[in-house]
Amino acid sequence: MLVRPRILLMGGLGQTETGAPYVRLPRAYADAVWRAGGLPACACAPDDAADHARAFAGLLLTGGEDPDPAAYGQTVLNDTVQADRARDDWERALFEAFCAAGRPVLGICRGIQAINVFLGGTLIQDLPAQRGLCHSGVTHMVRAAPGGFPHALFGARFPTNSAHHQAVDRPGGGLIPTAWADDGVIEAVEGRDAPVWGVQWHPERMGPGDPALPGHGRLFERFVTRCAAD
Repeated sequence: MLVRPRILLMGGLGQTETGAPYVRLPRAYADAVWRAGGLPACACAPDDAADHARAFAGLLLTGGEDPDPAAYGQTVLNDTVQADRARDDWERALFEAFCAAGRPVLGICRGIQAINVFLGGTLIQDLPAQRGLCHSGVTHMVRAAPGGFPHALFGARFPTNSAHHQAVDRPGGGLIPTAWADDGVIEAVEGRDAPVWGVQWHPERMGPGDPALPGHGRLFERFVTRCAAD
């Protein structure tokens, strides 16, 4: 009988018209974790983060609104920056608790950016305005460094999707960039001494039947395997 490791998924926070709180979480993330052998659960109450780290084998930080620039010592650049400070605070507490417990953490899109900020790094707030680059709604190639997890999973060069306007600028403490777009944007990071990984693309949207963007299920399989082992 397969015992699936329990994976906590963090989504966006919102309220209905009547003020009732809810969590927004695209199903693709949960489906990807399930296909990889994990048991996905949605983070739904900002209670003791340490309890979550004891109850779950790993943490997946998903895409969504931008991290607050105040958290890395900057002011909002322009109106494309839509911050969610409540989510930042909740995710930071969970991230620190899971790291303290030695539990694996994977960040996707906003997730890689949040991890970088939590570890003292900075972000490019708006790629079009600050770098003249468009990474929204496009596909592009990624080059991976030998020895890093993207290279081990997908090789030296591989295609990804792209749906973001922010990116890692200065990496946070203990984070090593391991993949880049051809224009220099950091596409993946990993912890030097901790089970922490982040990707800027959306592997949960890359289906195995798409010849242009081959499925990235191996990324989730690797993550779930690590969660089961720790």
